[in-house]
Amino acid sequence: MADQIGGGGVFNSTPDPKPTTSAGTDGQTISAEAGVVYDTSKNGKGASAGPVTSTTTWTPPACYYAPFQTPNDLEKDMEEAWGSTAPSAEWILSSQNYYKNGHPYTDFNKDKTGKGYWWSSFVTPGRESDPAAGDCNEEHEFWVDKGDPPPADKPQSVTPEKLAQLAYAQVRVPGTEVTLAPAGTTKVNLPTWAWLDATEFEPVSVTARVPMLGIYATTTATPVSVKIDPGTSDAVTYPASGVCGLDGDQIGEPYAKGKSDETPPCGVKYLRSSGSGSFQLEATVTWKITWTGTGVADERSLPDGTFGAPQNVVVQEIQSVNR
Repeated sequence: MADQIGGGGVFNSTPDPKPTTSAGTDGQTISAEAGVVYDTSKNGKGASAGPVTSTTTWTPPACYYAPFQTPNDLEKDMEEAWGSTAPSAEWILSSQNYYKNGHPYTDFNKDKTGKGYWWSSFVTPGRESDPAAGDCNEEHEFWVDKGDPPPADKPQSVTPEKLAQLAYAQVRVPGTEVTLAPAGTTKVNLPTWAWLDATEFEPVSVTARVPMLGIYATTTATPVSVKIDPGTSDAVTYPASGVCGLDGDQIGEPYAKGKSDETPPCGVKYLRSSGSGSFQLEATVTWKITWTGTGVADERSLPDGTFGAPQNVVVQEIQSVNR
């Protein structure tokens, strides 16, 4: 927000929504200065894990409003700002009138201590350079009584549903390298089996909370399918769509001895060699995204997400192979 008091009483004289997060020592839990706290302990692990991309034009919020300070805390920060050399005389008068002199608040609402909080704007982690982060750019903090809904003219204010959307942005799913048989190098016109390790592709989740309000939402990503892109048009996929659905607790089927004459339920057949190089096969997993939270009895849906990564496949010019 413009001309705001940032975390720790740091005065910002230009529009610059304050960052809100710092990584925990285990690299998993993200803690906020104020507002929203994320529990990422049930996220996907490993260096290849990454965020999902919405399958629609929808994206998680770039900013939000959440409880920030008590009356005494805000007074302390504002008094510090008013006593510094940074703010202009015009800003000092405007903010003193706003928070202290009854236009519209009196004495920082200290008579309501324990009955509500001053709310402020926050930037969603990772969206600091997004122009949409400026959508929550207010000149001053605003007051919300405990138990009251957020102001209708500030749709970015935290609610359980908004928390679910914010948690969506923090979801990390495992890398998507498929296991191939034959592995590494395959042959022209030879069906190559593909599958994903079922132990790695389990649901992951992130919980977002607002401790000041006692509300939460948990967003869960569950794998439902993988799409195989061979990296060349000179190939046939199994099934023809290239989309391999979840079957029980696995995607695709591991190759086993004796299946050489069978068509793989999930895989690819290359029709020409990769020459001296390789094809970039890409496996993109689609994840079903759902959430539940405070006051929500049943799971609700958010847009599906996808995550994929390329891998090299060498195809040799050999027409027939025994296996």
